[in-house]
Amino acid sequence: MPRNKTFKSAAEELIPPRPTLSSLKSAAANCQACDLWKTGTQTVFGEGARRVKVMFVGEQPGNEEDLSGRPFVGPAGRLLDDALEAAGIDRKQTYVTNVVKHFKWEPRGKRRIHKKPNSLEIGACRPWLEAEIALIKPDVIVALGATAAQSLLGPQFRVTKQRGEFIPSTLAPYVMATVHPSSILRAPDDETRHLESRRFIDDLKKLAKVIK
Repeated sequence: MPRNKTFKSAAEELIPPRPTLSSLKSAAANCQACDLWKTGTQTVFGEGARRVKVMFVGEQPGNEEDLSGRPFVGPAGRLLDDALEAAGIDRKQTYVTNVVKHFKWEPRGKRRIHKKPNSLEIGACRPWLEAEIALIKPDVIVALGATAAQSLLGPQFRVTKQRGEFIPSTLAPYVMATVHPSSILRAPDDETRHLESRRFIDDLKKLAKVIK
């Protein structure tokens, strides 16, 4: 949704005039555009080379990402790595980031459990994602999961109906949405998990053909 450019949000105020990935990451470390900075350990900015063909966009960092300060290094990140390898894509040639840069969680015993970010939190963090896309100019953007897909493609988008399809968008020459790897980890049994992993790899193989 277009914003009124005469008004700068809290995040936009922090973005350097001529940003680089390094300066964006440094600036984002001080972001207090929403209240998630109060409970997150740190800002978890995107990671990857400046010139890559593929950008993956997830929902938000998880517990391991929050503690390490790096995106997609937890169980879902390891599943993504395995799927990329199976699809013939080098993760080093991708950029990984999230719609929301702080971990939103709720306590459950001694554990911190993921809690879905709301529209205000997503909107507050949007300038960082827009700046990343503008800098990297990827050939392909892959939204992982419903939150990322709806943030990029609109609230009516349904991953369940349009996963693995290339969607017309001004964001990049090719835009695709698929499931978030964390959803595969939550599968009720090994058979379902294996099936969903295969479907996920099949989606990634479609983008592998595009970038090659």
